[in-house]
Amino acid sequence: MTNLLMICTGNICRSPIAEGLAPIIGTEMGLTIQTKSAGTLGLVNRPADPKSVKVCKEINIDISKHQSQPITQELVDWATYILVMERRHARHLRERYQDVDDKVMELGTFSGLSSIKDPIGGWTYKFRGCRKQIDKGLRQFIAQLPR
Repeated sequence: MTNLLMICTGNICRSPIAEGLAPIIGTEMGLTIQTKSAGTLGLVNRPADPKSVKVCKEINIDISKHQSQPITQELVDWATYILVMERRHARHLRERYQDVDDKVMELGTFSGLSSIKDPIGGWTYKFRGCRKQIDKGLRQFIAQLPR
């Protein structure tokens, strides 16, 4: 089993999408993946952005019960790998937590992107594009995990 911790800024747009997608992609590839997500801003108990919920629902993934949470040492310790949406998220983790270097990876780099941009405040098509970027990165990353 692989434990993936998804990190973005507020834990309301990108990381909840990734949290919902990864276990399904893992199952498609014959792997058991558990996911959690958190944010660098430290928002607590906020629901996922309605547009994140909508673009996940379009592909039959329900993230409507999501509640945001801050990054904690417990989450870092739980994770096999920590997938971040932007380089500044990786920096945030490395400055605050020890022994994360081998765990932290930038999700966008697996699909040829420098980062997965935050769609917050954007139109639904921006969230859909974000979901597609996350999906592509996750597929490339999960394909490299040991069987």
